Amino acid sequence: MDKDKEVVVERDENGEEIRPLLISANSISVRAPFEWLAKGWADIKRAPVFSVTYGAVIVLIAALVFWLVYQGGHTTMLFTIGIGALLTGPVLAFGLYSISRQIELGLEPRFGYCIKESSKHMRNEMLFVLILLIWARAASMVLVFFPISDDIGIEGWLEFLAVGSIVGSFFASLVFVTSAFSLPLMLDRNTDAITSALTSINAVLNNKLAMLVWAILIVGLILLGIVTMGLGMFVIFPLIGHASWHAYRETIKQEE
Repeated sequence: MDKDKEVVVERDENGEEIRPLLISANSISVRAPFEWLAKGWADIKRAPVFSVTYGAVIVLIAALVFWLVYQGGHTTMLFTIGIGALLTGPVLAFGLYSISRQIELGLEPRFGYCIKESSKHMRNEMLFVLILLIWARAASMVLVFFPISDDIGIEGWLEFLAVGSIVGSFFASLVFVTSAFSLPLMLDRNTDAITSALTSINAVLNNKLAMLVWAILIVGLILLGIVTMGLGMFVIFPLIGHASWHAYRETIKQEE
């Protein structure tokens, strides 16, 4: 089998393996998302300090940014920042994927290992972040076509929130389909951003019902985190991050 692999592997001018633009996906059941959360919770219990600390740092940084913007009187910018935080969530969870991967490999989770792995894939991560930020900026353009002012009134705010929610939901869905499996795939197989995105889109479209359940669970957990004044996100964010790693492992066909 090793000889066969050596025959089919192609390499570029730098000696790096040329991989296919699309990696096949498995068919998963609608119960799978609940199993991913259970495995994610198991990872938190295996590495509680790393997981909760990681979640707390991300949430506190986001809260600080929101507070600074609000104190600066840039109220309308909160919408843009909120959309940006939502859309870049999969990238911010990269360290959590690494922790789950370390646990899976039988290693003792180490923060330095997360940094090392993240730096190895920095180029593809940054490209992915750039794409997400462009989408976030596009989503925030609702402020251009639907300007608001201090005297907008309750009806005006409700209309703005309705339009903003529709626009935000569209881009959030786009990001979900594109990034559901992209970042864990980059970490695990060192794939480029295009291959990762196409693989993720294909996997989601081939498991529509199960992925709809997964999306609903994520939205529900995030709303739970919001109603707890963000405190619940200390655990919810790492839970979703760890579960996303297991979602990738079960959905994307693994190398033989």
